[in-house]
Amino acid sequence: MSLSRRLLNGFVRGAVRLFIDVDLSETDKLPRQGPAILLFNHINFSDAPVFYSHLSHLPITAFAKTETWDNPIIGKMFTIWGAIPLRRNDADLGAFEQAREQLAQGKMLAIAPEGTRSGTGRLGPGNPGILLLALRSNAPIIPLVHYGVENLKPNLKRLKRTPFKVLVGQPFTIRQPEGGLTREVRKQMVDEVMYQMAALLPPQYRGVYSDLSKATEDYLVFQHPARSNLSACGEALRAEAQPV
Repeated sequence: MSLSRRLLNGFVRGAVRLFIDVDLSETDKLPRQGPAILLFNHINFSDAPVFYSHLSHLPITAFAKTETWDNPIIGKMFTIWGAIPLRRNDADLGAFEQAREQLAQGKMLAIAPEGTRSGTGRLGPGNPGILLLALRSNAPIIPLVHYGVENLKPNLKRLKRTPFKVLVGQPFTIRQPEGGLTREVRKQMVDEVMYQMAALLPPQYRGVYSDLSKATEDYLVFQHPARSNLSACGEALRAEAQPV
């Protein structure tokens, strides 16, 4: 890691902790090396600084919208972090190829499949962009969800630190469809991926994926089939329902 990146991470980590109480206890489940695709839910502007600075021991890179570089200071930070500029309104093949190269080099690519900030922490519809990258790279996908930081602004007004809870799910890959990537298949694949994220979150954050009974896993391949994120969620709910 370069000196500039170490200095930036140290500064940002210290600044973040003044306002945010980061709980990264579950990140011990993450591998120490890629290739891997980390799926995270994008809540607000704090997501990237927290993950980059607090997971600096991991070879993480991520997409960032090209408008990020319109601000010279913020743009410089994301350049130091090694972010990949992404044009959001068209098929940015250059960014896609750069991401594939980073994965091939053993990096861990963080992707927000919603494509935009929710502001509320509740999941919005996923975009299919992740599918081709996952299928072409065959990199394992690891859900890395968080919640709590949607309350950052009101807590700042009360001079109160905001919890930032991170949860890590079971890794999986996406199975190649036999009949090609039709619109219906893409929709099902994206929904299957998003339900894996939803299963990790408390019910109030699952958004459009609140009804886990609609989830399927036809195109997902787990390293431990009996331990998908949906099955783990079901076990946790059953445990909570047991009489004391």
